[in-house]
Amino acid sequence: MFLGSHMSIAGGLHMAFEHIRAVDGTALQIFTRNQRQWKIPPLTKYDLDLFAVAREQWGDYPLAAHDSYLINLASPKEEQAERSRIGFAKELQRVEALKIPFLVTHPGSHLGEGVYAGIERYAAALDRAIEDSGTDEALVLLETTAGQGTNLGSTFEELAAIIAASAHADRLGVCYDTCHTFAAGYDLRTPAAYAATFEAFDRIIGLDRLRFFHVNDTKNAFDSRKDRHEHIGKGEIGLDGFRNLMRDERFADIPKTLETPKEKDLKDDVRNLNTLRELAGKG
Repeated sequence: MFLGSHMSIAGGLHMAFEHIRAVDGTALQIFTRNQRQWKIPPLTKYDLDLFAVAREQWGDYPLAAHDSYLINLASPKEEQAERSRIGFAKELQRVEALKIPFLVTHPGSHLGEGVYAGIERYAAALDRAIEDSGTDEALVLLETTAGQGTNLGSTFEELAAIIAASAHADRLGVCYDTCHTFAAGYDLRTPAAYAATFEAFDRIIGLDRLRFFHVNDTKNAFDSRKDRHEHIGKGEIGLDGFRNLMRDERFADIPKTLETPKEKDLKDDVRNLNTLRELAGKG
């Protein structure tokens, strides 16, 4: 079982490993840079070496990066679309240089142009960014979204359509966010609802595409289309929903990371991870 959290890189990329070790985590997600800025500083040999040493000290555990929230590959606005393509290509170059196998990304927003136009634009921009990056290893994981506004990716059908439209489908997988999918109308709370959700995922996308989980409870009601993360068992999904997930043997080896609220002391992460381990029967 690979279970961990998204960790801060304040003080250097290598610091994320110190944080994940502090909570006994065996899965990790990071930003590789300040995700609120377009400017992307170069990685030095010192950065790469320090990161590699810290990672080796942590262990051979799953690791993912998340791209900047500024990136919108589905944008119909030419300047934003161009900056997004360049930014995403650089993100891919960074994760490959750091030997991070996964880059998690939100599928963008169509900004009123419509879902189908947005999917077509997104897939084309994604393909170009992958090609411009010159990379060939890192997998791009399309994250399930909550369905807010004009965001793409809130239905399994939309994610499947993006994959089908891409010329680089072999480089694409899915990151399943429990808060987002619950907000988008995919239930986990009962065994029957849970089974129906993942039967639909398998039928529409294929379980082989599911490579990472974000495990987050939610503050908002089912099918609310609102993205507000909550501590495990304290929100609308509840302990039963996470028990269903944590005891599903199909996903035993799929990395799962928290994106729940926390302070610098990381006590919230420790508590949430302990809850998940207990629900898995491994506490």
